[in-house]
Amino acid sequence: MNLDIQHKNALVCGSTQGIGKAAAIQLAQEGVNVTLVARSEDKLKAVLAELPNDNQNHSYLVADFTNPTDLKEKLEATNLQFHILVNNTGGPAGGPVFNAKLEEFERAFTMHLKCNHVLVQAVVPFMKEENYGRIINVISTSVKQPLDGLGVSNTIRGAVANWSKTLANELGQFGITVNNVLPGATATERLTEIINNKAAKTGKTVEEVAEMMKNASPAKRFAKPEEVANAIVFLASERASFINGINVPVDGGRTKSL
Repeated sequence: MNLDIQHKNALVCGSTQGIGKAAAIQLAQEGVNVTLVARSEDKLKAVLAELPNDNQNHSYLVADFTNPTDLKEKLEATNLQFHILVNNTGGPAGGPVFNAKLEEFERAFTMHLKCNHVLVQAVVPFMKEENYGRIINVISTSVKQPLDGLGVSNTIRGAVANWSKTLANELGQFGITVNNVLPGATATERLTEIINNKAAKTGKTVEEVAEMMKNASPAKRFAKPEEVANAIVFLASERASFINGINVPVDGGRTKSL
């Protein structure tokens, strides 16, 4: 299938590892000019060197998502001409919601919703001019079914999903779609952290916890980052022009709801 996104410009957040990196690489393979966003300049330079490049204009932006003001200023220093925005940020620390400190909610809200909002406000004016925009938020299956031991994440991810649906209703008339990709257990550094934490709390081995998590999915395995990126890239394409305001689980069937 020809996705018809050659020469489009994409801003991909959290793109030095995991799902974000996989999405950046696949977008570049489709002929998209990719701007990487993350905190570490060294890691950004390393990924930039990995991006397929057929006379494309790839770049990077160093930004810390704990500081929306700084992010906004750095964005304003760019040309802001992006057709595609992939919002993707590492999840909050695990733990029961009852035990969570207020600062944990505030930090997660800033990183996942406020910074997403800063990014959207920066890129939408150009998208409107082009009558083409694709905003894809990488969230979690917890927006459909809260996950045990991820109290703060469950709370904030739900807020982002509702923010996204509201945006989809407001921006659809301008040729801009807003959709959420909901990864299940995906073989990333984040998953390794979750497995290690569960093992420490339950007394089970890392291998036992990993096997239990795999068995929660009908597929009986973890997703590869590239498999989640496939959904992101399709939603970013011309072929997904009438898909708007939805949550797309990429979890091998783990989520129980329809």
